[in-house]
Amino acid sequence: MSDLDASHDEALARFRELLRIPTVSHADESLIDWQPFSDFHAAVERLYPRLHATLAREVVDGHSLLYRWPGASASDPLVVMAHLDVVPVVEEEWEHAPFAAEIVGEGEDAAIHARGAIDDKGSLVAILEAVEQLAGEGFVPAHDVYLSFGHNEETAGGGAQAIVALLRERGVEPGLVIDEGGAVVDGVLPGVSVPTAMVGVAERGVMTLHLTAREAGGHASTPPAMPATARLARAIGRVHRHPFPTRIAPPVRAMFATVAPHAPQPLRWLFGSLGVTGRLVAAALPKLGPETNAMVRTTAVVTELSGAPGENVLATTARASVNIRLLTGDTVASATAHVRRAVADPQVEIEVRHASDPSPVSPWRGEPWRRIAGAVRSALGEDIVTTPYIQLGASDSRWFTDISPHVYRFTPFHLTRAERDALHSHNERIRVAVWLRGIGFYRDLIAAS
Repeated sequence: MSDLDASHDEALARFRELLRIPTVSHADESLIDWQPFSDFHAAVERLYPRLHATLAREVVDGHSLLYRWPGASASDPLVVMAHLDVVPVVEEEWEHAPFAAEIVGEGEDAAIHARGAIDDKGSLVAILEAVEQLAGEGFVPAHDVYLSFGHNEETAGGGAQAIVALLRERGVEPGLVIDEGGAVVDGVLPGVSVPTAMVGVAERGVMTLHLTAREAGGHASTPPAMPATARLARAIGRVHRHPFPTRIAPPVRAMFATVAPHAPQPLRWLFGSLGVTGRLVAAALPKLGPETNAMVRTTAVVTELSGAPGENVLATTARASVNIRLLTGDTVASATAHVRRAVADPQVEIEVRHASDPSPVSPWRGEPWRRIAGAVRSALGEDIVTTPYIQLGASDSRWFTDISPHVYRFTPFHLTRAERDALHSHNERIRVAVWLRGIGFYRDLIAAS
């Protein structure tokens, strides 16, 4: 066995050990078992001795981790992010135990099946591996490097917020922040045959509206003409039948301009001439699937329903939760107004429960962007085209926009559609070879810092 094979086997063993620790978070923190988080901290300290001999470590907000690697200069530091927590599992839905970190398959198809394999311990452990290697070689970064590992990204994001508050208090203004986000993908954009590294330059806003219909209640044997449940169902149907309008936001326009040279005609002209073709492209993309639909419009979907406490009881209150993801340029206020117009029923109450506007847009030109694109080419493949896009989900990086204008979201793994679909679902997995290449991305990014 070569030294390289041995080092890969050792890295893989560390990854699997950390995947086996069930750091599951819940929106109701009283349900969280905090012992696995303490176990995770202890395992990281034991598994990465050179990192801990070189970097200063702090525990923030009880369970998040912040590391500082002093560089030749403290100005314009790099912040590399990931999160410790994973979403809950329904074990019977999994083909392989979700916390066994079992390797299935052989060769290039060999994959680790585990909750968190991609979201987000894949990135976290790849970062640790890259730093451990560089620290062991005596590398000193040109600028300070921070590792920011939040403990509740999947719920409140309080750990990352506390880290940002701490850095702000210390006057730290990062020159580049990179968190989980888009991946290297194939075939997401119509007609584009080259693999694309989708780097999020902005995040959609996230909000929840409650639609509530009320009535006097009573026995189900004598229902009124318009019970609360029917009124609510009508409101839900109206929201569904009146989607938000489509449009091409600036980061999406830049994405299509970037990939246009790699598309055949007439798509090359369509993508490269959005000043003329923008409305046509925006209208066509929703028909190609949910990912491209989410690129060009604010989305709204009902996720929770509640009504009567019994099958023979009229509901006095019927409620629906509407999860809305705001496209860059829309706001909480404008989205609420759109839903109010769609529902068109003053007897349905509309309440904003949780809300945040879309993040600021980071530039897709300049030195920070070139560093990311350079690491993609050197570690992941010369043929990969790095392009800006709007991150479809939320991440802890949104809190860092308060202290840096250069916040990006990219997961350095080449993922299939099936692998992306397994995020937050059963059978989450990552191919071993893909994960190992991701270590190289973080190593190259840090070395360029």
